[in-house]
Amino acid sequence: MITHPIEPVFDNNSRILILGSFPSVKSREQGFFYGHPQNRFWKVLAAVFEDEVPATIPEKKAFLLHNHIAVWDVIHSCEIQGSSDSSIRNVTANDLRPLLETADIQVIFVNGKTAEKLYQKYMEPVCGREAVYLPSTSPANAAWSLDRLTEVWRNLIFGSRIPPMISAAPSTFSGPN
Repeated sequence: MITHPIEPVFDNNSRILILGSFPSVKSREQGFFYGHPQNRFWKVLAAVFEDEVPATIPEKKAFLLHNHIAVWDVIHSCEIQGSSDSSIRNVTANDLRPLLETADIQVIFVNGKTAEKLYQKYMEPVCGREAVYLPSTSPANAAWSLDRLTEVWRNLIFGSRIPPMISAAPSTFSGPN
């Protein structure tokens, strides 16, 4: 049994929540979300928000918070072989209530089919909120090009009910000071 080692990223200004399934081996080693160098999460989000790709953990946290994005995973603990979502067994879900009570989350997204399936099974019945499916940024989803992922993510994120404070205008993020 492996317990999720990474704290969620959010604050009271977060409006968008993006949930993955469970951190990959590389993410667990790095201690932060989407740490595999071939995962396109950071490249896609940077393109969606017309910004630089954050490189360090502090830059990634600042980027997320600047853009009012919360990030976490559906799973609190599970049995998993390596980073294979298909091997996930004996799931205990994370408790979203503290995050949802702190931040005025306008829309919940799930990154990939496994996150969607697990969210629908474990979280939706508890929090009573549907999630919007985003195609996976995982390198396992090689059928989707970076450009195609970016276009779909941009359309879904900016086509959803998001607050006026979030716009497609380029941000002023330049990394931590």
